[in-house]
Amino acid sequence: MRILITGGAGFIGSHLCDELLKQGHEVLAMDNLITGSLRNLAHLTTRPSFSFIEHDVTKPIHVDGPVDAIYHLASLPSPVDYLEMPIKTLKVGALGTYNALGLAKAKGASLLLASTSEVYGDPRIHPQPETYWGNVNPVGPRGVYDESKRFAEAITMAYHRTHDLETRIARIFNTFGPRMRLDDGRVVPNFCRQAILGNPLTVYDDGSRTRSFCYVSDLVEGLMLLMERGDAMPVNLGNPREMSILDFARTIIELTESPSEITFIVPQDARTKDDPQTRQPDITRARTLLGWTPKVRLEDGLLRTIAWFREQLQD
Repeated sequence: MRILITGGAGFIGSHLCDELLKQGHEVLAMDNLITGSLRNLAHLTTRPSFSFIEHDVTKPIHVDGPVDAIYHLASLPSPVDYLEMPIKTLKVGALGTYNALGLAKAKGASLLLASTSEVYGDPRIHPQPETYWGNVNPVGPRGVYDESKRFAEAITMAYHRTHDLETRIARIFNTFGPRMRLDDGRVVPNFCRQAILGNPLTVYDDGSRTRSFCYVSDLVEGLMLLMERGDAMPVNLGNPREMSILDFARTIIELTESPSEITFIVPQDARTKDDPQTRQPDITRARTLLGWTPKVRLEDGLLRTIAWFREQLQD
């Protein structure tokens, strides 16, 4: 197959490029490099079945030749990015998805939308099944990301229903692994960097918020299975093992063998405005429909990720 990945130079996108190439597909990675990096793809540039297209998906997308499938991963998922570039975030979610769907329609390609657990907002149902409609503040600072993805899901379903386009929607929960940006602003790179450098780990408020963490190889496998076996309705992809942020900080300190201590802070900016108190996927649908469940233990995935961050900090 000839497959296009928007956001292909990003953290998840680059790992997806790796796996699709291993399966013998031709891969086109598209990215405007605002948050992605060519370093994530440097090991693929000599592969004859791989090519890179520098392009902003908020502008019309043109690809020469056939396209069999599109993984639409282009996004600004980091709080650092979407709080700094709120309008760009909305445009990528809205115009970017519209353009990707238009290309899929023109090429007769199937399209998988990388949505997010943030469509559930600060949930009142726990764990979160796909049938839950969410609790989102559309005018809060986080709304630019949450609502961009909710719109993306709506327009994807509209193209499916109106044009009989073959579509998939993946609601991705917290994912981690090598190639995350050091300045990503999310909890895994923050804690890993702080622990490796021996700095205090900064835990917001009392650390009681919960998250669940999925290793990137498991997530990529889920995306490919969803494209292959899924239907048009959303599917949660994430690891259901839940833990508090405070316990996660302790785990990072233990795995890095760091002398770091934990410092509790109350942010004075928008980073935790409307921040979900809990986050845990109900993956019953993924297990039933796709035969998918995460395999990598949190601790094993973190050891690989920590090793990668150590290398980056030494560069």
